[in-house]
Amino acid sequence: MQPPDSQPDSQPDPQPDPQPDSQPGPQRDPRRRPGRHADPARDASVLAWFVHAAERGNPYAQFNLALLYKNGAGVARDDGLACLWLARAARQRLAFAQNHLGSMYSQGRGVARSDSLAAYWFGLAAEQGDASAQQNLGDLYRKGRGVPRQPDQAVAWYYKAAEQDLASAQRLLGECYLNGEGVAVNHALAMAWFRKAAVLEDAAAEVELGLMYRRGQGLAGGVPAGNGSSPGNGARGEAEALHWFRRAAGRGYPAAQRLLGLACLEGVAGCDPQGAYTWLQCAARQGDAEAQFSLGQLLSGGKGGSGHCDEGRALAWTTRAAEQGHVLAQYSLGNMYAHGRGVARDPARALHWYRMAAEQGAPNAQFTLGVMYAHGQGVRRDESAAVAWYRRAAEQGDASAQNNLGVMYANGQGVGQDDACAVHWYGLAAEQGHALAQYNLGGMYNSGRGVERDTVRSYMWMLLAADAGDPAASANKAIVARRLSPQQIDSAVDMQRAWRRARTVESPERRAA
Repeated sequence: MQPPDSQPDSQPDPQPDPQPDSQPGPQRDPRRRPGRHADPARDASVLAWFVHAAERGNPYAQFNLALLYKNGAGVARDDGLACLWLARAARQRLAFAQNHLGSMYSQGRGVARSDSLAAYWFGLAAEQGDASAQQNLGDLYRKGRGVPRQPDQAVAWYYKAAEQDLASAQRLLGECYLNGEGVAVNHALAMAWFRKAAVLEDAAAEVELGLMYRRGQGLAGGVPAGNGSSPGNGARGEAEALHWFRRAAGRGYPAAQRLLGLACLEGVAGCDPQGAYTWLQCAARQGDAEAQFSLGQLLSGGKGGSGHCDEGRALAWTTRAAEQGHVLAQYSLGNMYAHGRGVARDPARALHWYRMAAEQGAPNAQFTLGVMYAHGQGVRRDESAAVAWYRRAAEQGDASAQNNLGVMYANGQGVGQDDACAVHWYGLAAEQGHALAQYNLGGMYNSGRGVERDTVRSYMWMLLAADAGDPAASANKAIVARRLSPQQIDSAVDMQRAWRRARTVESPERRAA
């Protein structure tokens, strides 16, 4: 099979020496990085040997020279030269050179990024049995990069690599069985492959294994043997989960540190609540956005062993998470600027962070943006923009946004006046137990706006709103009741009770407009 076009080495390849192993130098270990810990004189000597042997066609020397340029070990880093020498070694069928060259194409290092060329070189190395290349090729099939997306082919290549005890491939194979990618969901096999990888100290597999214990997946009626645990579930499963989290956390794996911190914060049996701050901080310092956000929340409330409330540090950690795109952190940071928590009140900065979260689809941020545009908070008042943001949140089921969108239609603010649309949006929010929407809907039924007038149904919604704590409904339900006969009042009460039986009424939510 001929390689695709666009190779990094346009020069004719030198012919390899007939007996490359007869040349002096460290050819027997092609993956070592000569000179990393040696003195400069020795580095220069090793580099000179590799250059001499590589130019004479020794593929092992070519590969080692490529690594020197790729890693900047003893020479200035040069990805272009690294690719040139990798290509020369790869064309001589050196499997690990082919795999490295595939990685360079996959990452666009030293060459134009090309998933098809990455797949080509990974394929050649994988067919020779290189475990890393087999995993890399499996990744491409799993994601559909450079090859058609074929999860079953991904599983086949992962399996070949996993059988060679490549821990990361074993973990990926476990993920496929866990999620049903390319194979039927099989929690027992997922757990078995995660365990194999965990035994080889793959921290990510240890976390996955811990999560399976926590969720009770693959236990077959009891926790499998491991860490001396006896069959069981529940508390024993949580204890086993903590065991694997601790193993991974002890190796510095941030996701495990975060999970341990959250377990401490939640008061999970076997966890010291005072450890929450320590573990979350360990993960946060490594850039784990979820840990940074959780640490910010912890410092904001002064819980979990943080010692005291520190809004300034809470702001700092929340900002770091928000800057990584953590949507809850972005919304929380907007709240901090809006209300002056840990920072001077700044509506414009609040608007910025609300928008960042809203553009990621957070309905609470979209609702808040709608309120800010409707009232000109931190931005010029723009009722059309308010309607647009209310609509985006309302379409995701946000009850407060649905109510406020109904208000905008009822009043013709930022949108054409339309009582029927107002009733529609009030109704959606009212059915979720939103007290103000129930009151507004009752008013529409009472006046016959956008719906046929029905004072009995109006009174029913007034009763529900008043019971949910809406002060206007409490004040006005008596006015509506005076227009009803005792039989109509009884009918409204019966409708109210039936509504309650059919639904779980939620607490009153935030209200505006």
